[in-house]
Amino acid sequence: MRQIEKERADAEYSIGELAAEFDVTPRERTRLKLTLRGKRLGLTLSEIRDLIDMYEPGRDERPQLERFLAVLEAHKAALERQSEDIEAQLAELAAFEKRVRKQLGPRRKRTGRS
Repeated sequence: MRQIEKERADAEYSIGELAAEFDVTPRERTRLKLTLRGKRLGLTLSEIRDLIDMYEPGRDERPQLERFLAVLEAHKAALERQSEDIEAQLAELAAFEKRVRKQLGPRRKRTGRS
């Protein structure tokens, strides 16, 4: 039984075969591709869903692109704030480390004697 499962896991499937197996349309491939791309950008699943739900082939893409740009700008601003917070924390850690090292005094060399 395990061998059959391994062979199925290693097999390559067409989009049509996967769509039939999971009872979805091949169009879902696009949704999956966009979802994975959004995750790589650090977007939440909710943000990704909102953007995908706006998309309809053949319609004006401008509203979706404007919304996508707004999401990207907000995410970028959040990452920049996180980066500033991390830099501040690193500076504070360095200051405490320096203070503690000063309190410990100079390091003595070990002579190997007990």
